[in-house]
Amino acid sequence: MMVHLFSPFTIKDITLRNRIGVAPMCQYSAEDGTPNDWHMVHLGSRAVGGAGLIIAEASAVVPEGRISPEDLGMYKDEHVQAFKRINQFIKEQGSVPGIQLAHAGRKASTYAPWKQPDLGVNVPDEDGGWNIVGPSALGFSEAFRTPKELTVGEIKEIQEAFRQATIRSLDAGFEWMEFHAAHGYLAHSFYSPLSNTRTDEYGGSFENRIRFVIETVRIMRKEWPENLPFTIRISSTDWQEGGWTIEDSIELSKRLKNEGVDLVDCSSGGNTPNPSIDVGPGYQVEFAERIRREAGVATAAVGLITEGMQADDHVRNGRADIILLAREMLRDPYWPLRAAQATHQTDHLTIPPQYERGW
Repeated sequence: MMVHLFSPFTIKDITLRNRIGVAPMCQYSAEDGTPNDWHMVHLGSRAVGGAGLIIAEASAVVPEGRISPEDLGMYKDEHVQAFKRINQFIKEQGSVPGIQLAHAGRKASTYAPWKQPDLGVNVPDEDGGWNIVGPSALGFSEAFRTPKELTVGEIKEIQEAFRQATIRSLDAGFEWMEFHAAHGYLAHSFYSPLSNTRTDEYGGSFENRIRFVIETVRIMRKEWPENLPFTIRISSTDWQEGGWTIEDSIELSKRLKNEGVDLVDCSSGGNTPNPSIDVGPGYQVEFAERIRREAGVATAAVGLITEGMQADDHVRNGRADIILLAREMLRDPYWPLRAAQATHQTDHLTIPPQYERGW
C-alpha cells in the first residue's frame, strides 16, 4: 500500500499513529530546568491535536548547557517526576513522548528571544548568566560571550552528563530519544570547521571533528533501550563556504546508522550569525531526501512545511519518513486534524471524545 502522511510509522517497539511530529521548540518558561504547567499545556494540547510524536524542547544535560536561564533541563533527579506527569498525559492521548537532550555550548547564557530587543543577547553574571564553553575559544558573534575551549577531561565530563540525562529520560517515561547535534550548539560546533580550530583528536580532520558526536551517541546508546528509537538532529549544511556540507552530513549519517541511530532529523544552519539561506516552502526537505537515499537511514524533514498536502506529498514520494512541524504547530495545535481533512484522510482523524462534536 502507498505510504502517506497518516500511515503508521514503526521504529523498534514504537509505532507512531501518523507521520506527523511536533519539533522541539524552546519555550523559555522553566525554572531551574523544571517543566511546569505551561509545558504540560503546550505539549499536551498538541497530543490532543493528533500529532503522532511530541518532542519536548531542547533539555540541557548540565545547567551551563542551557540556551537561557529559563530552558528545560534533565540534569537533576527532580526533573524526572515533573516530566513523568506530562509524558503520561501525552501517552493517554495516543501520542509518543520524545525528548531532545542538548548542550548549548557557545550559544548558552542568552536571554529569551522576547527579552533581547531590550536587554541584548548575553545574560550578565549579575542577572543569572554564566561562563560558556565550546570546542574552541571562538564566539558565535560579538553579541555573545567568548567560550572557554574545552579540555579533553571536560569533554568527558559533558559526555557523562549526557549519559546520566539519558537514564533520567527513560525514568521519566520518554519513548523517543533525540540527541541535539544541530543549530550551532555544542555538538554541531565540534563537527563544523567554522567553529572548531582544535589541533587535538577532536579537531582538524573530518574524523576528528565528528568524534564528539560519535562518542556521545555511543555513550547514550548504551543507556537507551534497544527497543526504543534513538535519533539525532543535525544541521545538514552550514550554508556557508568552507563550512559543513550536505556531503559531510551524508557521510556522518552513514556512520551514525552503524552506531545504532534509527533516524536523522535533518535541519540546517545555526552556526553563523548571517548565513545565506534560500528560504522557501520545504527548503530543507532535499537534505532529508538525500540522506535517506544515500545514507540508507530513516529521516525527518522540517522547515516551512505548513500545508497538509505539502507534507503528504513529501511522505508519499519518499523524501522523508516523518514530517516535523515547529512554528505551524505554534499557530495551530490541531494542524494534524486539519491536515487529515485536507488530504482526504478523515478516517484517520484522532479526535478526543470531548471534542468530537466540534468536528
